[in-house]
Amino acid sequence: MRLLTPYNDSHREAKIMSDLPIVCIPCNHVKEPQGIPIFAVRDQYVRPLIEIVKCVPLLIPALGRNFSLKSIAHKIDGILLTGAPSHVDPVNYGATCEFESESLDIDRDQTDLPLIRDVIEMDIPMIAICRGFQEMNVACGGTLHQFVHKVPGKLDHRAPLNLPHAQRYEMHQHNIRTQAGGMFERLGLPQKFSTNSLHLQGIDKLGAGLFVEGICEDGLIEAISVPGKKFILGTQWHPEGDFWLNPVSTALFEEFARVLHKR
Repeated sequence: MRLLTPYNDSHREAKIMSDLPIVCIPCNHVKEPQGIPIFAVRDQYVRPLIEIVKCVPLLIPALGRNFSLKSIAHKIDGILLTGAPSHVDPVNYGATCEFESESLDIDRDQTDLPLIRDVIEMDIPMIAICRGFQEMNVACGGTLHQFVHKVPGKLDHRAPLNLPHAQRYEMHQHNIRTQAGGMFERLGLPQKFSTNSLHLQGIDKLGAGLFVEGICEDGLIEAISVPGKKFILGTQWHPEGDFWLNPVSTALFEEFARVLHKR
């Protein structure tokens, strides 16, 4: 019987890791409380990739125009775009910015918007969440409401601040109605289900080539996809925030996993 040496153990682990899909997560460019700039991604976005998707997460700094996805596309298998405290700069969709400059992340805008167009062109599987969902719409030529709660007839989609951070993602605040003929129908998701809600901006004009997968009870678009692609999906809500509780959130990450491991 051959005994495994430390080298053999590490070699075997490296082989296992090399067989797993690689999913890139573009970072936010933010500042620590001391004012030091950092590139950051919250743990909550990494956990479903580890626990459900079974992949290797790879963080991409928000390098702006100095980064091209095409330069590494042959080495990766998927993309996850996260939510963020920052907002997409309205200048990207031809609107006057009503936000304070501190609430913007220009480096992320300049990284993610061209990245999304490359993802669609090259048919790289992607799940885009909250800010990522908004970026996906803007990258396709769509526009956003800057303050959804100020739009007549719309609900207040902002986070319930009276709850601890984790519970904000576990609390369902409104219902989603699935649209026929899309990915959600193909996956057998319920025609109506509830979700969390933690956003300020929201889709106004839909981007070109996007399919509406789900609509909130107030008419706000909450999920979009790109027809004819392996898996390019955006959700305005946070499936990573309740995937251990919500079968719909679990199903989305399981389908992402199925597509990635089929490569």
